[in-house]
Amino acid sequence: MKVIEKIRSAGEDKVVFSFEFFPPKTDDGVDNLFERMERMVAHNPSFCDITWGAGGSTADLTLDIAKRMQNMVCVETMMHLTCTNMPVDKIDHALDTIKTNGIQNVLALRGDPPHGQDKFVQIQGGFACALDLVKHIKAKYGDYFGITVAGYPEAHPDVIESNGLATPEGYQNDLAYLKRKVDAGADLIVTQLFYDTDIFLKFVNDCRQIGINCPIVPGIMPINNYKGFIRMTGFCKTKIPSEITAALEPIKDNEEAVRAYGVHLGTEMCKKIMASGIKTLHLYTLNMEKSALAILMNLGLIEESKIARPLPWRRPTNVFRVKEDVRPIFWANRPKSYISRTIGWDHYPHGRWGDSRNASYGGLTDHQFMRPRARDKKLHEEWAVPLKNIDDVHERFMKFCLGKLRTSPWSELDGLQPETKIINEQLGNINLKGFLTINSQPSVNGAKSDSPSFGWGGPGGYVYQKAYLEFFCSKEKLNALIEKCKAFPSLTYIAVNKEGSLLSNISETDVNAVTWGAFPAKEIIQPTVVDPASFVVWKDEAFEVWSRGWAQLYAEADPSRKLLLEVQSSYFLVSLVDNDYINGDLFAVFKDF
Repeated sequence: MKVIEKIRSAGEDKVVFSFEFFPPKTDDGVDNLFERMERMVAHNPSFCDITWGAGGSTADLTLDIAKRMQNMVCVETMMHLTCTNMPVDKIDHALDTIKTNGIQNVLALRGDPPHGQDKFVQIQGGFACALDLVKHIKAKYGDYFGITVAGYPEAHPDVIESNGLATPEGYQNDLAYLKRKVDAGADLIVTQLFYDTDIFLKFVNDCRQIGINCPIVPGIMPINNYKGFIRMTGFCKTKIPSEITAALEPIKDNEEAVRAYGVHLGTEMCKKIMASGIKTLHLYTLNMEKSALAILMNLGLIEESKIARPLPWRRPTNVFRVKEDVRPIFWANRPKSYISRTIGWDHYPHGRWGDSRNASYGGLTDHQFMRPRARDKKLHEEWAVPLKNIDDVHERFMKFCLGKLRTSPWSELDGLQPETKIINEQLGNINLKGFLTINSQPSVNGAKSDSPSFGWGGPGGYVYQKAYLEFFCSKEKLNALIEKCKAFPSLTYIAVNKEGSLLSNISETDVNAVTWGAFPAKEIIQPTVVDPASFVVWKDEAFEVWSRGWAQLYAEADPSRKLLLEVQSSYFLVSLVDNDYINGDLFAVFKDF
């Protein structure tokens, strides 16, 4: 979706915000960026953008991060694109790549000179300025892309003279050039950083006076440390008001105090901007989360304990998947893996994956078993412990369910989800009995849609869910469980082993809604379901985690590794649903084991 459409659909009263990130220099830095990005995106920014290095120096990494942002993090993504030192075919390659990946937003820039050069030099056959880039995008791609351009409240740094100011003529020429970019097809302006709010407000008024009517989004850069602040404002030739200099001078060597002042200053700037009637904010994060989120919390735009969810899982932003609103519940703890396995699908009839009897899931790849390095280290600490017997395996699962471990080989998420904590003691008990749970949800009968534990969807709604458990167990325990299920007519189960032997008390064509919601003026929404066809596809991944997610943490000859592979080859994966979401007791069937 185009960012301009998101801003317009928010209405005049709602303030929307966005974040900017840049490509880190190391693989570890990229992993850490995505962990921070996940936490920040949970607060529902209108979009996030990723910068493009001077002279295309980070082109491949920027493209890779942009694709992952849009398709894995599921946040509306805007990619910077500069024409500095960029042949037209390289620009088109970047645009074609992001279009193929469902990204619709570009920030068109001239860009800075490549590293080691003082001035921008147009290459043979290349573009001279951002205006050329805007015209090219519109000419070749029509209305597919939403195009954003940069605005400079103090004029472009090239126009600012040695006294730190642009001449009136230089400033007016810069405004006129900005209007030409908008007239050529740009639908949004994001400004360069500034610290004098009055200068920004005058700039907005001056733009309106010459007929620039598109939204102008203020770019706010929180001060995180003094040296970085001086370096950045010097590079951008940004005016620093005297009161800011006076406030920073006595604390410039105290990083914590500087950061606290930066949060205070950013909050006050945003309050003044919002009071003027502007309802958009863009935060230059410098890949750091605390200051940006603190400013938004001070403004009352987010609450750490309240994260609104349109669906129980993060809705895709890829333009080709916008209608998707139903998923099998099996991938609840591995959402990125699900997206990876369905990324090649070209349609979502009725918002779901199509005929569940003919699921077109992609095959398993190395991606499904890769983790960010920081989480991989924690996983090794918590799960690569000596396993003398099967009871030690049970204990690992039990400790995770009780919140004593932060990681699980079967989860891409961090720790227990809020609703899991409601049933974690029951989960801990059945894990010790040999029912090794990897996914669950308690029953819910009409919780308000803003419930911190269960809520999703829009305001004024009610959500429902059937109790659900997914676990591994031995063939002996499965046989006993199936026998007990006969006394619980509301229970339905599907069980399958690694080889694909299937046991179930439902038809292979049945699709069971296990989560749904009722909202004002909407049809019933059912975002998670259980169906045998998808479960059989999922089981390959679930069993593979035993070897590639856990056993691989041990040396090849380690007895612990051998034990885990024995479990993988002999256990069944079981999906269990209690369809009586009002009076049912799913855990009753596990008594007397």
